[in-house]
Amino acid sequence: MNDFFNLLRYATLAGYQWQEPRLLLLIAAVPLVFGLRGLLARRRASVGVAFGPGPGRRDWQAVLRFVPDVVLGLSLSFGLVALARPQRTDERVEQVGRGIDLVLALDVSGSMEIQDLRPNRLEAAKRIAADFVTTRAGDRLALVAFAGEAYSLAPLTTDYDLLREHLADLRFGMIKLDGTAIGSALGVAINRLRESTARSRVCILLSDGESNAGSLDPLLAAQLAHAFGIRLYTIGVGQDGFVPYGQSADGRPRYVQTRLDETTMRQLAAAADGQFFRATDAAGLREVFRQIGRLEKSEIKQLRYRNTKDFYRPYLWLSIGLWLLWLGLRSTFLSNPLED
Repeated sequence: MNDFFNLLRYATLAGYQWQEPRLLLLIAAVPLVFGLRGLLARRRASVGVAFGPGPGRRDWQAVLRFVPDVVLGLSLSFGLVALARPQRTDERVEQVGRGIDLVLALDVSGSMEIQDLRPNRLEAAKRIAADFVTTRAGDRLALVAFAGEAYSLAPLTTDYDLLREHLADLRFGMIKLDGTAIGSALGVAINRLRESTARSRVCILLSDGESNAGSLDPLLAAQLAHAFGIRLYTIGVGQDGFVPYGQSADGRPRYVQTRLDETTMRQLAAAADGQFFRATDAAGLREVFRQIGRLEKSEIKQLRYRNTKDFYRPYLWLSIGLWLLWLGLRSTFLSNPLED
């Protein structure tokens, strides 16, 4: 009984997908047909017939004469519901293919606080790198932060929310030894990638200065990356020359001179079969990440499986059952053959 009433609930009907939804509009025409039938019957000459002897006829007996019409109307309505083909579809998505293992190595040294990118170089790099992470699907990503030393902050993972949290936590002073240890950063990235079995292994290194710290020579590190089949993309961020760097004690803008060792950054990328990019503003940096995204595409394909189940049968059986009931009621006192 509960299943029967569940079929008639609005929530159940609203949860269906309809193969022929326009047929449901005809349900509204069912009472109109019976109303029109009643008007035509009134225009015909009729013969008054009493249900039985006696001075008066009970009102409920007159009401019962409408029962066959109600049963027929319900039968037609449920028939239309069945013809509209109520369905429910379950969809399952599977990903197949091979992704990329990629390490982001970001410079967090003091010079990244320079404000030629707004609000500063580090914050701009964090924001754009987080957007880049969002565009990856099926790839494993890791995060390395470096200044005078280099540290791995996140292992290779597909938990992009965790990776974005680590990116948001990057700040100045998190590595006590200041400087730019590009060779050390590449060494940590290589350790993350060297045992990877991914189709493609990539390191993206972003820095704004020249290597002046660390015990590993950057060019040697790039050659090691090439030996392990790791491709290196280097990004030089910021402008050369005098750029804004906060305010002086009297509130006036302060400027410092900065210089990117572009020659070395190009050599590093070339040694590991990669490319060098220069970004002097936030828009340029965003475009650099877009270009890298186009160069490093995953072979990930999505397979969709749809399982569609029909639910018209219960409504069809209801329609047939009510139709048979209507045929039976026509043979009883509820039907007036003289009127029909």
